[in-house]
Amino acid sequence: MTDKNNENKTTVDVTPQTSALVETEMADETDEIKNETKALIDAIKKRAQSEAQSAGTLTRDTYLNAVRQAREAIEANQLIERDRIEHAFDMIQQEAQKNWDSVTKEVQDLGDRLQSAAKAAWEVLTAPRS
Repeated sequence: MTDKNNENKTTVDVTPQTSALVETEMADETDEIKNETKALIDAIKKRAQSEAQSAGTLTRDTYLNAVRQAREAIEANQLIERDRIEHAFDMIQQEAQKNWDSVTKEVQDLGDRLQSAAKAAWEVLTAPRS
């Protein structure tokens, strides 16, 4: 039976942290239970690390793809925004030109009216009295 038990045992490298934890928490257990528990904990740790690395790779890839897509969307949107800004600037420029033309016309009309009023006033002032 001893040979059979030895055949089933495999050598597992156990970290000092795992060994200390098991020795502290399972002080009353047999060496065989402690050793199997240590091996189980380290196997779980290794599997978790492997899964975390795989998840980390997937997460990095997903993150990089998301960043690339966001950058492309921003760049595309900037072109649209630039067009919208240029269009808005053209509209403002046209509106300013219309306002300028309107103000110029009003000033010219006012000047014409003032000139007519000054002429009329001059004629009244210089007209002979009867």
